[in-house]
Amino acid sequence: MPKTSARLLSLLSLLQARRDWPGALLAARLDVSPRTVRRDVDRLRELGYPVVAFKGPDGGYRLDAGAELPPLLFDDEQAVALAVALQIAAVSGAGIEEAAARALTTVRQVMPARLRRRIDTLHVTAVERPAFRPDPQVDSGVLMALGAAVHAREVLRFDYTPASPPATGDDGAPPPPRRVQPHHLVTWGGRWYLVAWDLDREDWRIFRADRIIPRAPTGPRFTPRELPGGGVAAFVAGRFRGSSGSGDWPCRGEVILGLPAAVVSRHTRDGVVEELGSDRCRLVLGSWSWPGLAAAIGRFDADIEVVGPAELKDAFAHLARRYAGAATDAPAALTSPPPPVP
Repeated sequence: MPKTSARLLSLLSLLQARRDWPGALLAARLDVSPRTVRRDVDRLRELGYPVVAFKGPDGGYRLDAGAELPPLLFDDEQAVALAVALQIAAVSGAGIEEAAARALTTVRQVMPARLRRRIDTLHVTAVERPAFRPDPQVDSGVLMALGAAVHAREVLRFDYTPASPPATGDDGAPPPPRRVQPHHLVTWGGRWYLVAWDLDREDWRIFRADRIIPRAPTGPRFTPRELPGGGVAAFVAGRFRGSSGSGDWPCRGEVILGLPAAVVSRHTRDGVVEELGSDRCRLVLGSWSWPGLAAAIGRFDADIEVVGPAELKDAFAHLARRYAGAATDAPAALTSPPPPVP
């Protein structure tokens, strides 16, 4: 990129970062003279950017909102951020999917080949709307490395930091790097994950991207495998719900609640609610465990009739004993929980 063009891009980025910029401060940030700043501002105006000068003790410049869309200039980080945002918006379920997909296509066409190649290597599947989590952010370089490996279908080696301290060998050495065939880069609940086939464990794994430290170079190319569960969204949803196959919950039960269906449906995310009368309804709901399902149903302040299965009725009895013990001054001995789901 020519020096003048690079400086114009830097100037535009600075003007977009804050409202008012003293001329002397802009010159210092760009390492040029105030006269050069004035010439660069004139070039931006010729390109259609409404840069206005303001008077004062220091004097300076401000980027105003324009009546027309001027030519777009993006640095590398802005291009990556734009591609990620538009790809997530295209599958967000917010009613802007088609417009976001068209916007990504339009923006890609006006970018130089260097930036188009970077964007084309980053394919994101938004499985669920992001939710706020005070988790560590993923380095953009890591996301680009993972996206490039997925795009190229190349074996990826990386060091992985689990939630608990990793086990070491007899000699105290750290565990060897993971070797995987990366298939998808996804978001779930505000976190980034890599869906990959683990070559050493011969099974599908989901890795948190903020715990991945990629190693270079990448390995040989591989032939993509078919994910179980009918697609990446169903597979990821199933794994996080405790199921190894489809996206359905491993535990699903049916109850009758002494509440109107309209009330229950407002507080049921993925359950099936059927009206049985003005003050009764049938609820079919799933969860990752039977006690978890019983607790989820118990949050409704209503009489409960268990239709089935028997495991759900046993889970209610188990929680009843536990809650009764918690309500006394001398809690009773804890009983064994229902057996885990096979």
